[in-house]
Amino acid sequence: MLLGNTVLSALESLRLNMVRSLLTMLGIVIGVAAVISMEALGRGAQDAVSSRIQALGTTLLMVVPGQLQVGGVVSGSDRAPLYVEDAQALAGPSQYIAAVEPEMTRQLQVQFENANTSTQVIGTSANYPTVRKYTLSDGMMFTQGDDAGRRRVAVLGATVVTNLRTSAAALLDSTIRINGIPFTVVGVLAPKGGATGFSDPDDQIIIPLSTAQFRVMGTRNLRTIGVLAPSEEILPRTTAEVERIMRRAHRLMPGKPDDFQIRNMSDYLSASAATTQSFTLLLAGIAAVSLLVGGIGIMNIMLVSVTERTREIGIRKAVGATRHVIMTQFLVEALVLSLVGGSVGALVGVASARILSITAHWNTTVSAGSILMSFGFAALIGVGFGVWPARRAARLDPVESLRYE
Repeated sequence: MLLGNTVLSALESLRLNMVRSLLTMLGIVIGVAAVISMEALGRGAQDAVSSRIQALGTTLLMVVPGQLQVGGVVSGSDRAPLYVEDAQALAGPSQYIAAVEPEMTRQLQVQFENANTSTQVIGTSANYPTVRKYTLSDGMMFTQGDDAGRRRVAVLGATVVTNLRTSAAALLDSTIRINGIPFTVVGVLAPKGGATGFSDPDDQIIIPLSTAQFRVMGTRNLRTIGVLAPSEEILPRTTAEVERIMRRAHRLMPGKPDDFQIRNMSDYLSASAATTQSFTLLLAGIAAVSLLVGGIGIMNIMLVSVTERTREIGIRKAVGATRHVIMTQFLVEALVLSLVGGSVGALVGVASARILSITAHWNTTVSAGSILMSFGFAALIGVGFGVWPARRAARLDPVESLRYE
């Protein structure tokens, strides 16, 4: 019963200073909301990247440029190039390689009638949808004959269609301009999804590799070479076969390190998970600073409250209130401020994550763990920053308190 009266007394004190209590809770509200929304943003980015990598399958290897050695010294920034000839060497007869898909990429301006957009243009082979797990929603993929004839044909991603403010039906068999060069649209890829706000797998245009090499980009340098293994069981043999062919194509002597890298999807998944986790922790750490500021605000207000209510504390002690009762009352006040602020902050954080997802089209994933962690941290701050004011109130001398004006 005594504890109940103490809690009611604490709540009544907060009610009498409603505006001050609300302003004090504001720091906790902002802190909890920021932690939840930032953690949701980081986790959503991680989930999107993971789903995109896993969608490529477990039998895909990626050959990318490695570090370049100059005079026996490894360069920290320069990369050894991959050439179209490397992809041609890998595409030779082999029982461990099912398909080879080279890519050269450049960000270029695309125009259709009065609309234009900047997008990623990929010069690649006709088996791109098979290797990269895409499907076509309209039209068809260009053929090997189109590649050999260096024809100006293009297959558009779904986001490009949207950015050009038109429809797939209107674009099919129409002419677009890529970097000022006319191309005929022969197909549109089905949306793959997984945009993170930083990259969009549907914001791309696919053109034949030879067309890109000789008509658009003027280079034989590749960004990457995708190699598809026949099955997951022989993936190690495929890796060894790719390494053997690449070393021979680059004329690397025995004992000399590779100037290329071979990565499988698990490598990309591990690297992306580590990167996005660090990014998430950084965002959450920055947002957590506002929680500490909110805790300091609670401590400041509670100290002011102790000073204002010195005479009240003296009267309560004179009529029999113990130090424990006085301390409990002030701790309850601090805890209520933190818990109510944490509850409101959790709602604001979830709503903010949802708004980011709708307006900015960023993937956000709110986890129950982040809500519980933020809520528990808010409660801990309320207790931690409320102890000093509560102890100060409990230690006031009743005689001196009654004399206080």
